[in-house]
Amino acid sequence: MSPSPVSSTPILRRTLIWSAVAAAALAIVAGGVGFLVAQGEGLVSGLLGVLLSALFLAITGASILIANRWYGDPLYVQLFFAIVLGGWLLKLGVFVVVMILLAGQPWLHPMVFFLSIIAGVIMSLVIDVIVLTRMRLPNVSDVTLPTEVPEDVAPGARDIPDAGASEGGPRS
Repeated sequence: MSPSPVSSTPILRRTLIWSAVAAAALAIVAGGVGFLVAQGEGLVSGLLGVLLSALFLAITGASILIANRWYGDPLYVQLFFAIVLGGWLLKLGVFVVVMILLAGQPWLHPMVFFLSIIAGVIMSLVIDVIVLTRMRLPNVSDVTLPTEVPEDVAPGARDIPDAGASEGGPRS
């Protein structure tokens, strides 16, 4: 497969990779703190909170990367927004189902679970800021500018070689 012509693709890939590595490190910390606070329940709650936050936050980046595969297609804009919106709806549905299933579970420590989700969100935001401030993305990207202004060429002059130079010398 050829590399994506969309200039945001490397930024999104780097963000997802850094987020996965940071989520693994945060899972160790959250699991350890959870274990110290509430033994087995805290360990599971910390790991589950980090896992869910990493999953929910990765869905958006992954959906944009998937949508960018259709760049250049006449329906690219419609496909892009349909895929990204579908990812957000998927996150909302999974979040509601998971929260309903986890509500009142005796093996879940609510405070450790909540704080590990918050830590995962903060971690993701910090990574997004770091990656976006270090990466270079032009203000105008993925655009091809015209090489000549159509109004500067007289009608029918395209067929005559050097027609623009024979119009009476320099313009003032």
